[in-house]
Amino acid sequence: MRFYLTTHKRHWVRLTDVPLFLKSEHFVQAVKLPEARGRYAVDSGGFSELQRHGRWTRTPRQYVDDLRRIWECVGPYDWAAPQDWMCEDLIIHGGKAGPLTFVGTHLSVAEHQRRTVANFLELRSMAPELRIIPVLQGRTVADYERCRELYERAGVDLTREATVGLGSVCRLQSTREGAAIVTAMAAHGLRLHGFGFKTLGLARVGHLLASADSAAWSSHARYRPALPGHTTHKNCANCLPYALRWRTRVLSAIPAWHQPPLDGRTAT
Repeated sequence: MRFYLTTHKRHWVRLTDVPLFLKSEHFVQAVKLPEARGRYAVDSGGFSELQRHGRWTRTPRQYVDDLRRIWECVGPYDWAAPQDWMCEDLIIHGGKAGPLTFVGTHLSVAEHQRRTVANFLELRSMAPELRIIPVLQGRTVADYERCRELYERAGVDLTREATVGLGSVCRLQSTREGAAIVTAMAAHGLRLHGFGFKTLGLARVGHLLASADSAAWSSHARYRPALPGHTTHKNCANCLPYALRWRTRVLSAIPAWHQPPLDGRTAT
């Protein structure tokens, strides 16, 4: 499993060779883009888009143009997420979670799945060279099976894809239901990426994932004192040394039989 450190700090790509995961919007806002030192992957920012607007505000053409600029300026990325449609209840029905307000799409899970597959097909047809991956969405094991079948009916052999994203499981990852979803999809021979996986989820199903990402280090740091010597900030919620230490601790806690290399390289 390759473990990506999620961050909104785009300049980190030139500071570390640890795999990073960044939203495309964080690159789009820059006049000059930093060249990547190591591996990285690109998130479409779908959760924020649907949370704030209940729809995508960027067209597929705009997104492809953004991805092409990132590829050419920052360097080739491992993969990029499509403009998928998450299926969490808050995304669909709306509501509040802490400080966040979700406007809600007020669509069905089936419609979110249909739009997710349709968007992948459109993006792949526009830019087959940009390593845009398919993503499975749903709420239950049966939902994810139906989504997988949608790809099959569209002529997409997920077993031949280098990476298949597994969406809408970050809040279920450490539960029995979440483990059942990951196990069922992995049983089809898919090389899965788990979006937003944390310590408990990785310990439970990390051996079934090809890769995962997490931004949990930032909230972890926000409620703790800054590292010794870090006098310029009151906490390390935006601090690369803290993020790297957190990543090392998380990976060291994963059972050794499915622990990824701490330096980010793929084991041979």
